[in-house]
Amino acid sequence: MTSAVGTETAPSVPLQVIHHCEPVMGTVVTIDIYSDETSSKAKLDQKLAEARAVLQRADAVFSTWKPESPLSRLRRGELSVAQSPPEVAVVFEACAIARDISRGWFDPWAMPGGVDPTGYVKGWAAQAALDVLVGDGVAGAIVNAAGDIASFGGVSNGQSFRVGILNPFSTRDLACVVELNGAIATSGTYERGNHLIDPNSQRRIARAASASVCGPDLGLADALATALAIAGDAGLDFIAELEGYDALVISPDGWRWTDNFCFAPPFNSSSQQ
Repeated sequence: MTSAVGTETAPSVPLQVIHHCEPVMGTVVTIDIYSDETSSKAKLDQKLAEARAVLQRADAVFSTWKPESPLSRLRRGELSVAQSPPEVAVVFEACAIARDISRGWFDPWAMPGGVDPTGYVKGWAAQAALDVLVGDGVAGAIVNAAGDIASFGGVSNGQSFRVGILNPFSTRDLACVVELNGAIATSGTYERGNHLIDPNSQRRIARAASASVCGPDLGLADALATALAIAGDAGLDFIAELEGYDALVISPDGWRWTDNFCFAPPFNSSSQQ
């Protein structure tokens, strides 16, 4: 899991700040909007309403807990993809791409009970909610979906957000801090238990205590973090081949990461690897 820890220095201009907690998708998604004084409170409130609507729509379409959702009906054979809302085909296509990139370690079609794109949808929905916040004097925003974070900008010009990755072996502590220029997703078993299913064996297996993926899109980062937590160190190869994405794996025997993982400086790699 990742958690917001602030920025390097204080903001250089007065800011309007909105902090909102949205119960959705079986969790709470937080939305933080930082704006200079060129944007009115009414405009910011409208953007917030649009972002909330995106999240609620995703939950309504893709929930596996709501028996009336299109995804639940599709899993029961009552709907086809063609008969489902258009978002379903979009998400399934993106999941197929993530499956190929991850060499099958992420595979919603190999889940017990039928297709389950949950490992992609939460990040995809948070990214879509973030996208409606861009513009109109907004200096930066963070959409935090239970530790999977989409962001742009910062609290003011030139200041990136920084977030912490929890230590999976001591969750009151941070393992490290990253400088966020886009999105980061973290997957593991230290909070929800052994819930990750290896699509190859159909067994609950995680070969990493914590796996984090950063990159420009939270939907893909979310899917790849799930794959990486299951695959362990071996999964770093498919992340390293993907332009714009980097990863960190924390296991009992040490840390491994791709060359450009977004550690916030200073970071002493020799003490961790």
